[in-house]
Amino acid sequence: MATIISAPLSRPAIKGEATLFAEFRTFWRAFAAKAFNPYRPELHYMRGPGPACRAKQMALSPAVRSMLADIRTGQKPSRPA
Repeated sequence: MATIISAPLSRPAIKGEATLFAEFRTFWRAFAAKAFNPYRPELHYMRGPGPACRAKQMALSPAVRSMLADIRTGQKPSRPA
Protein backbone atom coordinates (compact mmCIF):
# COMPACT_ATOMS: atom_id res chain seq x y z
CA MET A 1 0.00 0.00 0.00
CA ALA A 2 1.34 3.45 -1.00
CA THR A 3 1.17 6.53 1.18
CA ILE A 4 0.38 9.88 -0.43
CA ILE A 5 2.00 12.91 1.17
CA SER A 6 0.88 16.37 0.18
CA ALA A 7 3.22 19.31 0.47
CA PRO A 8 2.39 22.98 -0.04
CA LEU A 9 3.59 24.44 -3.34
CA SER A 10 4.73 27.71 -1.83
CA ARG A 11 6.24 28.51 1.51
CA PRO A 12 3.89 30.07 4.05
CA ALA A 13 4.22 33.83 4.48
CA ILE A 14 6.06 34.91 7.56
CA LYS A 15 3.93 37.14 9.76
CA GLY A 16 6.39 40.05 9.61
CA GLU A 17 6.50 40.00 5.82
CA ALA A 18 2.71 39.92 5.59
CA THR A 19 2.42 42.88 7.96
CA LEU A 20 5.03 44.87 6.06
CA PHE A 21 3.25 44.19 2.77
CA ALA A 22 -0.10 45.23 4.29
CA GLU A 23 1.39 48.50 5.55
CA PHE A 24 2.96 49.16 2.15
CA ARG A 25 -0.35 48.50 0.39
CA THR A 26 -2.27 50.72 2.85
CA PHE A 27 0.21 53.58 2.35
CA TRP A 28 -0.04 53.47 -1.45
CA ARG A 29 -3.83 53.27 -1.40
CA ALA A 30 -4.04 56.33 0.86
CA PHE A 31 -1.44 58.14 -1.25
CA ALA A 32 -3.31 57.46 -4.49
CA ALA A 33 -6.63 58.51 -2.94
CA LYS A 34 -5.19 61.86 -1.82
CA ALA A 35 -2.98 62.52 -4.84
CA PHE A 36 -5.67 61.90 -7.45
CA ASN A 37 -8.68 63.33 -5.58
CA PRO A 38 -10.55 65.57 -8.06
CA TYR A 39 -12.14 67.80 -5.38
CA ARG A 40 -10.19 71.02 -4.85
CA PRO A 41 -12.06 73.38 -2.51
CA GLU A 42 -9.82 76.38 -3.29
CA LEU A 43 -11.28 76.42 -6.80
CA HIS A 44 -14.81 76.87 -5.43
CA TYR A 45 -14.02 79.49 -2.79
CA MET A 46 -15.96 82.74 -3.28
CA ARG A 47 -13.64 85.73 -3.00
CA GLY A 48 -16.27 88.46 -2.75
CA PRO A 49 -18.97 90.12 -4.79
CA GLY A 50 -18.52 89.93 -8.51
CA PRO A 51 -19.24 92.27 -11.40
CA ALA A 52 -22.99 91.65 -11.37
CA CYS A 53 -23.23 92.85 -7.78
CA ARG A 54 -21.19 95.97 -8.59
CA ALA A 55 -23.38 96.76 -11.60
CA LYS A 56 -26.50 96.38 -9.50
CA GLN A 57 -25.17 98.76 -6.85
CA MET A 58 -24.13 101.32 -9.46
CA ALA A 59 -27.69 101.34 -10.79
CA LEU A 60 -28.97 102.56 -7.40
CA SER A 61 -29.76 106.21 -6.87
CA PRO A 62 -27.09 108.42 -5.21
CA ALA A 63 -29.27 108.81 -2.08
CA VAL A 64 -29.55 105.03 -1.63
CA ARG A 65 -25.80 104.63 -2.24
CA SER A 66 -24.97 107.16 0.49
CA MET A 67 -27.34 105.39 2.91
CA LEU A 68 -25.67 102.05 2.14
CA ALA A 69 -22.24 103.59 2.70
CA ASP A 70 -23.38 104.94 6.08
CA ILE A 71 -24.77 101.55 7.07
CA ARG A 72 -21.54 99.79 6.09
CA THR A 73 -19.39 102.18 8.12
CA GLY A 74 -21.68 101.82 11.14
CA GLN A 75 -22.97 105.39 11.18
CA LYS A 76 -26.58 106.38 11.61
CA PRO A 77 -28.05 106.91 8.12
CA SER A 78 -28.61 110.56 7.25
CA ARG A 79 -31.97 111.32 5.69
CA PRO A 80 -32.05 113.52 2.63
CA ALA A 81 -34.05 116.71 3.10
